[in-house]
Amino acid sequence: MSHIMKICVCKVRVGASYNHRVPNSVDPRVYCAERTQSRTVVKLLQSPGLAQVPRSYKRSVTVSSKSEVEPNAASFTPFHLAFPVRDVEEAREFYGGMLGCPEGRSAATWVDFNLYGHQVVCHRVEGYNASSISNPVDGDPVPVPHFGLAMNKEDFHDLAARVKAAGIEFIIEPHLRFVGAPGEQWTMFFKDPSGNSLEFKSMTNPENLFAKYYVED
Repeated sequence: MSHIMKICVCKVRVGASYNHRVPNSVDPRVYCAERTQSRTVVKLLQSPGLAQVPRSYKRSVTVSSKSEVEPNAASFTPFHLAFPVRDVEEAREFYGGMLGCPEGRSAATWVDFNLYGHQVVCHRVEGYNASSISNPVDGDPVPVPHFGLAMNKEDFHDLAARVKAAGIEFIIEPHLRFVGAPGEQWTMFFKDPSGNSLEFKSMTNPENLFAKYYVED
């Protein structure tokens, strides 16, 4: 009988022992490993809310031994964020419908969503309407506060197309900023129906997401 050996915290060595070659660009956190008596099968997790993986990637690969699968030094830890909304059903339509976040627990006044593997909770506050100030960032009036995700480029542009198709107004249109700098990235800002500001970005070089350097205003 098979059993789960690792979940969301392993990386895969790419080599001749694999039946299918795994792209180096795939985030190693989206793999789980299932071990049988004769082999270890490394599979992409199926939940669309956990990670967006390009459709062209193989859904599974087979490795020859347990030693081919190693723990990732920086294991993925889901982030939790709770924020106010004016209406729970309205939030369901936006986060569950437009953004495609799987729904979790809920009550009359709140609802959980899986935002790409992170837990966000919308709490109803009667009469709530978010207000924000802006801070200049690379020439853009960035709304503060805001929250969002760093995505791969394909998912970023897919989401931008969905936002446009839904008729949602961008606070800041999708564009490339910090051009030529270590922090070069695609970014876009828009609001949920309650006025909460969201940013979604895609780093040109994902390894530079936490690069430390000073940015001149």
